[in-house]
Amino acid sequence: MTKLLRFFLPSHQHTAFSATVLLMGTIMLSRVIGYVREAYIAFAFGAGSQTDAYVAAFTLPDFLNYIVAGGAASITFISIYTRFLAEKREADAQKTFSIIITVMTAVLVLGTVLTEIYAPQFVRWFVKGFSPDKIELCIHLTRILLPAQIFFYVGGVVSAVLLSHRLFLFPAFGPLIYNAFIIAGGVIGGHRFGIASLAYGALVGSFVGPFLASAIGAVRIGTGYKPSFDVMNPAFLEWVKLSIPLMLGVSLVTADDWILRHYAASGVGDIARLNYAKRLFAVPIAVLGQATGQASLPFFARLFNEKRLKDFAQTVNDSVYRVSAASLLATAWMMAAALPLIDLVYRRGRFNFADTRTTAVYFFWFSLSLVLWSAQGLYARAFYAAGDTLTPMTAVSIVTVASLPVYSILFHSFGVVGLAWASDIGIGVNLVVLALLLHRKKFVPLGGLRWVELGKAALVAVIAGIISVKVASLVPLSSVRASRIADLMQLGLASVTWAAAVLAGLWLLRSDLPRDLRRSKQTAYPTVAHEESGEIMRSGR
Repeated sequence: MTKLLRFFLPSHQHTAFSATVLLMGTIMLSRVIGYVREAYIAFAFGAGSQTDAYVAAFTLPDFLNYIVAGGAASITFISIYTRFLAEKREADAQKTFSIIITVMTAVLVLGTVLTEIYAPQFVRWFVKGFSPDKIELCIHLTRILLPAQIFFYVGGVVSAVLLSHRLFLFPAFGPLIYNAFIIAGGVIGGHRFGIASLAYGALVGSFVGPFLASAIGAVRIGTGYKPSFDVMNPAFLEWVKLSIPLMLGVSLVTADDWILRHYAASGVGDIARLNYAKRLFAVPIAVLGQATGQASLPFFARLFNEKRLKDFAQTVNDSVYRVSAASLLATAWMMAAALPLIDLVYRRGRFNFADTRTTAVYFFWFSLSLVLWSAQGLYARAFYAAGDTLTPMTAVSIVTVASLPVYSILFHSFGVVGLAWASDIGIGVNLVVLALLLHRKKFVPLGGLRWVELGKAALVAVIAGIISVKVASLVPLSSVRASRIADLMQLGLASVTWAAAVLAGLWLLRSDLPRDLRRSKQTAYPTVAHEESGEIMRSGR
């Protein structure tokens, strides 16, 4: 019991395993809150013009955050900050932190002002398929959301400090708080402000969650901040050098949502239905990919900085293997459960069964790429841990540009569902390119991946998925018979059949996956975990 309580102490230094478990738990909880958020939006606004405008309004703020290194800030800063800590250069670490916060916040404030001014021009170009009143609503919502990027940026850098100290609690709860405030905004201000209440909730939530929660954690560990514009500081220049490729490059991981919104803008409700499917698909991505990747980066960076390259390669390969195998099995369940799952999650209020069927088709095809999204995140972080951002960003930017004709061709040939296919193809190419580049640089040899076990998991997933779909179809759903009981029966049949097929398949094939997942606590990052135990004992913790 004492160990469990210590696990949730803000000052507790986590191992890679405990950090992953904590992040998986909090991200899952955040996604549950996110489900409530999406369910509320579906109930109150359905899949119509207002929801299209609300979803599209996030594009320019997201783009600003991306360009001004909102994501790059934490990714590249962790490598530098972790190296300073390993070299016992805490003063240099704190100084670099102060300079980056000061300089880049000033840049972001200027960027926010400029984008507020030019928001109308951007929105009219990006969603030219919108009607005039829909465009005006999108502009209004965009301008509400833009200042939130300042808090996301500062919170990202502060979170990087906490992650470098292996303190994961405060960063883990930031997204949860953010989602809760969006819901609160809708509940409290929905009648007065309409869908704009959600944007106001997101703005307040960005301050309280990603920014304030991490700032409180940083204060507790004594992270010093002194405003500084020392742009000639060597560490700051190194950070700029590492971050510029991430600022200028465009990864399909981020651009995918933008591309989907751009093409789907011509139809009423198409952006909303794609977004509902993508947001539900984001739950397993967050649990299997995001949590593992976020928890892994500091440990990857430490192994690489300590020149333990064999341990680094093995750790990355082991992480990719476990996440990929679990993702393949999860994909089979998601595809079999797509229709009842979407119906249970969203159908209420203004979201009808016709919306359910269309959204379920998108979710079905998005699910196919779960393993691709999860694995590519780990490969990308392997590059960042090695201090190489130019190679992956150049490569994925080329992939993104090359993918644009694929989105266009499939959209004009097959409609909105073609966009889901294009998304899967693009992220698959993204994964292959990153894996091959890591192999070519001899950072993470592909031969070290457990291909036989991955093949067993893939075979079991295919068989379990086919059987689950057949069994679940015994309880048909239609606009007439669609009910919560029918949804639960179909979902239950699909789930039980899937679980039985997976267990039987893994047993018949003598797969090592169940044992490997059980042993992950002992085997994940073994040398790092061992050293952490020694450090804790020496410090009296």
